[in-house]
Amino acid sequence: MRVLLLTGKGGVGKTTMALATALAAAERGHRCAVISTDAAHSLGDALGHPVGPRPVEIAPRVTAQEVSALAELDRSWSEIHAWLQAALFDSDSLAAEELLVFPGLEELVALRAVHEVEAAGQHDVCVVDCAPTGSTLRMLRLPDVLRHLMENLWQWERRTARVLRPVAERLGAGRFVAPESVFDAFERLYAEVESVRQILLDEDRTSARLVVNPARVVIDETRRSFAYLCLYGVATDAVLVNRLLPESAAQGYFARWADRERAELADIEKSFPVPKLFAPLRPSEVRGVEALAELGREVYGARDPAELFVRRRPVRLAKRNGATLLEIDMPSAHADEVDVWIRGHDLYVSVRDFERRFALPGSVGGLPIADTRWRDGVLEVQFAQRAEGERSP
Repeated sequence: MRVLLLTGKGGVGKTTMALATALAAAERGHRCAVISTDAAHSLGDALGHPVGPRPVEIAPRVTAQEVSALAELDRSWSEIHAWLQAALFDSDSLAAEELLVFPGLEELVALRAVHEVEAAGQHDVCVVDCAPTGSTLRMLRLPDVLRHLMENLWQWERRTARVLRPVAERLGAGRFVAPESVFDAFERLYAEVESVRQILLDEDRTSARLVVNPARVVIDETRRSFAYLCLYGVATDAVLVNRLLPESAAQGYFARWADRERAELADIEKSFPVPKLFAPLRPSEVRGVEALAELGREVYGARDPAELFVRRRPVRLAKRNGATLLEIDMPSAHADEVDVWIRGHDLYVSVRDFERRFALPGSVGGLPIADTRWRDGVLEVQFAQRAEGERSP
């Protein structure tokens, strides 16, 4: 099943573009599901009729669903949450509810709906109306955090808890040591998160499409988002430029706006090395299936929206002159925004406010960094070669 993640700065028109994309794909014969994982759902607003947590048909071969993040979270997190609340708080409170949810967890468990759509086998394409960029990026960071915990600390913590639990119960402090059921629940949660992660990082079927307006603030954030998505291994295959001022309106008061937009479009063209698709500002609000379908036809033209427009793995290992390199596409980042370092057998890469840990394969694990280079928008990290006869750890 093809998965399209539409994201971007809040207010740029992600929901409109998600629905237009799904309706245009359906006209090509695809069976499409549109799901919203944004806590502030607006699929129903754009369609002009209610859409709830269960899929509803909105057009031939198209269903829409506003995933209830709280219900999905309760399904995955309730047992862990109950123990944490009992251990850390004396009473049920709003503060406890807010503090006991990892940043990004709500969006990530909501994306489990993608896995369920695929398992049902009734759709060829799933278009995800994601939360605004910040929430989407927090969602992408969480699997790495959980994986680090599971790989390095989990079994030790579970064994320690088994030893401490009887002692803690005799001392009246049993609530501070997690029961086995909580460990089991966390392992189930991790398995669910990992299944979602596998979908997100499958470049053969999943790609992001960034929705942008021709405005400086929006473009700057979208450029950073493009780099962050690459850092976390999510391929972007198109940028959808929404609400372009039509030439017929570029006169009088709006002439200066049109000049500014032309300058911003030139910047968009050189900032994103993927196809750009354009949607003009409409004379009225785009609302309802007919208006959204018309917009989809105008944006995609002869293209099939379900097509993978660019096929490239953003993070990859390569060999050059006998040396191993880790290559990360970051065409919209700047070299002075990036930092790279080794800690133990892991490589860390940070881009501005975001950092990712890469668990290195045994062939390069433990090797120092020989060189880092910025080449045509690609960060290249070259590892030192092992001495002759030296074995991998």
